[in-house]
Amino acid sequence: MTVQEIINLILDSIGGGRHICPTCDVLACGDPDMEVTGIVTTFMPTVEVIRRTIECGANFIVSHEPTWFNGSDETEWCQNDSVYLAKKQLLEENHIAVWRFHDHMHFGTNIDYIYRGIIQELGWRAYLQDDEKEPWVYEIPATTLKDLAEWLKKTFEMDEIRTVGNPDCPITRAGLLVGGGSLGLGREVMPMEVMERNNLNVLICGDITEWTTVAYIRDASQLGMNRCMIHLGHERTEEPGMKYLPLYLKPYIHNIPISFISSEEPYTYF
Repeated sequence: MTVQEIINLILDSIGGGRHICPTCDVLACGDPDMEVTGIVTTFMPTVEVIRRTIECGANFIVSHEPTWFNGSDETEWCQNDSVYLAKKQLLEENHIAVWRFHDHMHFGTNIDYIYRGIIQELGWRAYLQDDEKEPWVYEIPATTLKDLAEWLKKTFEMDEIRTVGNPDCPITRAGLLVGGGSLGLGREVMPMEVMERNNLNVLICGDITEWTTVAYIRDASQLGMNRCMIHLGHERTEEPGMKYLPLYLKPYIHNIPISFISSEEPYTYF
């Protein structure tokens, strides 16, 4: 199968046959007519992910996030940039194609496969509550901010984890907003509305802005309310969707190896 044939198959199966336009789901690098020897799914096609793809003999990366450091993978701005040129050379010399699977993964069907992945990683399917039909709210076994943070740190293999609020804050109702969703999806007060409407004790976030939801939860905690936040980051909250993507693809794509390579948490802590 060629790169384009696999893209079409993914859009018609996992993507539900919907072709969103405009979209950031573009072929960022590579020949659409190239025969595929192996597929790698990943959160982001970092240089290390590309190197590991080469090592395993694959030549097609399906990534959730951009290759070229901006949301639409535009390259006009970086034609003479040293990082862009070196990464492009690595991809081209090794005949690696990279396609972004973002919009159709989130919005192609009524299943958000990124949320499905993190719910599976957490084992929280049975705890999911109905909040306007969105997979955001969970009724979990009683715990505290400190204990939940320690468990999440181990689950997501993080060296450090950032929290807001009283470490002893009792938790039974949790909200989960992955990636940029915790910025509000175009409405920055949305996370706070979700928290208030659902009487949440903790909001587990991807991206954050310190003067919106962080400030709101800090004030709530200082007022003695049982509200707190755990900041996992964009990569850690969305990568599980790509980790489990091979399971969803294998029934449709035969005789081509499909594997997951982690792009790893981006930060080093001192």
